[in-house]
Amino acid sequence: MSQTVFPENFLWGGATAANQLEGAYLADGKGLSVADAMPGGKIRFEVLGSPEFDWTIDEEKYVYPNHKGISYYEHFKEDIALFAEMGFKCYRFSIAWSRIFPQGDELEPNEAGLKFYDQVIDECLKYGIEPVITISHYEMPLNLAKKYGGWKNRELITFYERYAKVVLTRFHRKVKYWMTFNEINSALHFPALSQGMVLSNGAGDFKNIAQAWHNQFVASSLAVKIGHELDPDLKIGCMIIYATTYSLDANPVNQAATMEQNQIFNYYCADVQVRGEYPGYTNRFLNSRGVKFEDLDITQEDLDLLKAYPVDYVGFSYYMSSAVTVTGDESDTVAGNLLGGVRNPFLKASEWGWQIDPVGLRIALNELYNRYQKPVFVVENGLGAVDEITAEGQIIDDYRIDYLRAHIEQMAKAIEDGVDLMGYTPWGCIDLVSASTGEMSKRYGFIYVDLDDKIEGSGKRMKKKSFDWYKQVIASNGTDLA
Repeated sequence: MSQTVFPENFLWGGATAANQLEGAYLADGKGLSVADAMPGGKIRFEVLGSPEFDWTIDEEKYVYPNHKGISYYEHFKEDIALFAEMGFKCYRFSIAWSRIFPQGDELEPNEAGLKFYDQVIDECLKYGIEPVITISHYEMPLNLAKKYGGWKNRELITFYERYAKVVLTRFHRKVKYWMTFNEINSALHFPALSQGMVLSNGAGDFKNIAQAWHNQFVASSLAVKIGHELDPDLKIGCMIIYATTYSLDANPVNQAATMEQNQIFNYYCADVQVRGEYPGYTNRFLNSRGVKFEDLDITQEDLDLLKAYPVDYVGFSYYMSSAVTVTGDESDTVAGNLLGGVRNPFLKASEWGWQIDPVGLRIALNELYNRYQKPVFVVENGLGAVDEITAEGQIIDDYRIDYLRAHIEQMAKAIEDGVDLMGYTPWGCIDLVSASTGEMSKRYGFIYVDLDDKIEGSGKRMKKKSFDWYKQVIASNGTDLA
């Protein structure tokens, strides 16, 4: 592209999550989070999906890489300096709820935790980097999952409201951009991460998942209310996984199935949070899973709150697309970001089986913007891969550059389509523990961190080839992608 289509104030940056990089899991009064109870390695989801799993930490049996992360808690100044060297305009990160309220149900916050994020925010602002904060990103206090049963319990609305009020009040003068919950729709397939529910505390009953979503919707609206009362100019968004969804063929039956998958996965949570009301297909969706809307604990006050305080923008993660068939052979399947699907013969896949589809991002941006008519923000996108260090000490990750370049090109086309795109924060701008597999070897970053899957190693930070490439992209505002 010779002439930029990206606006002058476009938020180029990167994204991380507290539970995947901070470490220091019990430092300065921090309590345990659900992420701290998730074992590392490919066995992670198998363990979390076991009927016996009850959020107990068993260090004799499993490794827990989230406990150490990449020691960002001690190295955040060094890491943010590297982000600044790349020219970041923004940095999306999350606050660890259990640093602020260690058990989740206390009346008073942990001041040491607040002071840590004061330092992180100030370090960003020192370099002119706009903080973009996710209030809850897969790390609710473990006590709320064990004692209260996770988000299916309405008491969590009160606990989240208290937490959101504390962080918004503390940081709103320095932080303009916020998101209430990370990938809230992920609970359709795996409620452990975002809702704190596994089979032993209710994940097997879809009514609990639907109730938990409702409670989160109410909590999200309360956060918007708090934020806008503090400062009407704050921008508080939702955050969903979006997987552009295609029918595998032109059979109308498969087209209808594709429509339904779009509704229940891509749109349900966003429809409520952005439009402020439950969509027309709610009853069909819930009934298909044995749940009646009228059996959920939903008050008129709740519905009024949802309508009065919808989110300001739509943040979303985009890694892959999905294909659907209900008439053909579904044996040829692929993996994905909590959403697999039928193999699309037109796409290649990553080492972890996630099908790569840059054009799908342009489609996603158009679909979301034209559905909601609110700004959209690509807050996660990236390629998980095994990176090798050459004999000369270099990390030549051309595959990552190719992936990101192709997606940025499609973002530019979406802007030309008329999409109001706020920014782009590729996932794992520095290597961190993978949420899906609990591995360090599944790397996303522009910055290599010398740690293995057992979190052993020097922890040294090293620039990959993609570091200088992304620096050039930002400096040129998206015109130089070579």
